[in-house]
Amino acid sequence: MISKFPIFALCLGFWLPGLAQDATTTVQPAPDAGAAPEADNTNTLVPSWETQRQARTYVLQIPAPRGQITDCQGRPLAQSRVSYNLTLNFPTAPPMSDTETLAFAHEQMGLARTLLEKEFTVSDAAILKHYHNRGLLPMDIAADLLPGEVALLKQQAPEHLSMRPEYQRFYPNGPLAGQILGYAGRSGRQADGPVQNNDLLWPMAEGREGLEQTFNAQLTGKNGQMNVAFDATGQKASEKIAIPPQPGANVITTLDEDAQRITEEALDKGAKRGAIVLVDATNGDVVAMASTPCYNPNVFVPTISAATFKELEDDPNIPLLPRAYRSAYPPGSTFKVPVGIAALESGAIKLDDEFSGPPALEIGRLTFHNWKKTDAGMLNFVQALTQSCDTWFYQVGIKTGADPIIEWAQKMGFGAKTGIPLGSEAEGRVPTQEYMKKVYGRKFLDGDVANFSIGQGDLLVTPLQMAEAMAAVGNGGTLYRARLVQQVQTYNNQIVTAYDVAAKADLAINPKILAAVRQGMIDVVSSPSGTAGKAAIDEVQIAGKTGTAQWGPKARQRDAAWFVGFAPADKPKYAFAALYEGEIGESTHGGTYAAPMIAKIMQQLFKEDAKNKKNAHPHHHAKAPEPQETND
Repeated sequence: MISKFPIFALCLGFWLPGLAQDATTTVQPAPDAGAAPEADNTNTLVPSWETQRQARTYVLQIPAPRGQITDCQGRPLAQSRVSYNLTLNFPTAPPMSDTETLAFAHEQMGLARTLLEKEFTVSDAAILKHYHNRGLLPMDIAADLLPGEVALLKQQAPEHLSMRPEYQRFYPNGPLAGQILGYAGRSGRQADGPVQNNDLLWPMAEGREGLEQTFNAQLTGKNGQMNVAFDATGQKASEKIAIPPQPGANVITTLDEDAQRITEEALDKGAKRGAIVLVDATNGDVVAMASTPCYNPNVFVPTISAATFKELEDDPNIPLLPRAYRSAYPPGSTFKVPVGIAALESGAIKLDDEFSGPPALEIGRLTFHNWKKTDAGMLNFVQALTQSCDTWFYQVGIKTGADPIIEWAQKMGFGAKTGIPLGSEAEGRVPTQEYMKKVYGRKFLDGDVANFSIGQGDLLVTPLQMAEAMAAVGNGGTLYRARLVQQVQTYNNQIVTAYDVAAKADLAINPKILAAVRQGMIDVVSSPSGTAGKAAIDEVQIAGKTGTAQWGPKARQRDAAWFVGFAPADKPKYAFAALYEGEIGESTHGGTYAAPMIAKIMQQLFKEDAKNKKNAHPHHHAKAPEPQETND
């Protein structure tokens, strides 16, 4: 159940003095009904009431609270809170000179500083501008008071000081899922011109990034209306909330707060820069999506200082970049999974075919190396995938040809946006024959295909695309549409929009081929000859594939170290992709950098399951020995 906002949580009368008074008019005594009228009363009749020419009634808008953004269980990830500003109430009669206005304001602000033991400043120009234009309304002198300050002012606020409540955006978990949520900032500044009908009591918030921006229209509620009347002397005569504000709708995501926290903690401890995505292997739902470094969206509320924003922008680690879906990397040897499927499905090779695994191979006029310096011998597909033998895949890739590999890469979702509702999602790149002609003036040559077969060259994928592809491999061949939002619903739980689980494609992979892929990925983690022994845990059997690729310009080239796969291996619940960005000149490998992060995440996610299984079956899965080498 999603928590509901009150119709209007703010006690606006708290900052507008004289709330309970009714509007008044001056009534003159009526003439004696029994008196005889004078013969000529044209110049002697007087009105029975006096028109209040200086009286004013203003209609002011009450900004509505934004709807919540929640996880899949309704736990708030973004919500609205009531914030209190300290305000100064000017006397409305008699009018004060500029000197008197400033003396009054300085005196009252001095009282406030003493009471709150807090420093704040307001320029003389701002004081005078407010008094001349909006003196009927309170002027903010300190924003977003602390709870202790609010309590103190409620007990002993000086006569001309009060508090003005307003709604502020709030992210209760700080930076958790910050790059997915985005942030909401003020849509404008506080009004300081003459009071006009339909003025906003305070600036509204609008989404600037992430889900806050995508669903801004749904999250934005309907403004309320307050009528405020002033008499001829400028005293407030009445105040009434004519129309309460209506909160915005709530956006219910597929994220799981616990899984998101576990994922972010593992990533933050395991990488300076990188990304991890967890998806539900049975339906494509994004369970957790993390990038590091991240930022705390609360720093943007209500506005971010120029210095803080410059610090974020100038940070060389780019905390404003959501690497999980907005950055694309060469996949390295993780791409050997679709390459193997393409080779087997096209009939280029059979499951029991064996190819050599030498330390190096001459292709054209170039020498292509294996990551191992020793001869791996004759290998079939499962063995080659387990050991991640580059020279085996060079041969098989060339035998298969570029076109089947391109076709299967595209079928598995690479080279196209997943369609999550977040701006600027990277589509990655699958180099096609047309691309090669356009960029290099030729079709694929054998050397290009060899590079392509180990996930290098011009191929780029996002961590989100890779996690969705692994879900398809794990669940038997169904590529689901990535789903990040389940539904949008009103504050009283009426569904506005629902986003159903949907399959994009049935890959129709031969079950025997899928079984071989699964076995190879299990052996990657569980076999002594595998490259990801550091991913093995006691709680559950993990199927995975490591990868390490060079990316970036040659002068600043770095490694992208991957570990991708699914768990449990026999009946996947989660599919995952972990990406570790290496430093310039740092030698990194998927098995030693990315795999351990997934091990920590899966260990925690399956901890409760493991306890239950242990009670029922004492002899559970044992951790496999680590391989001697994990260079991929």
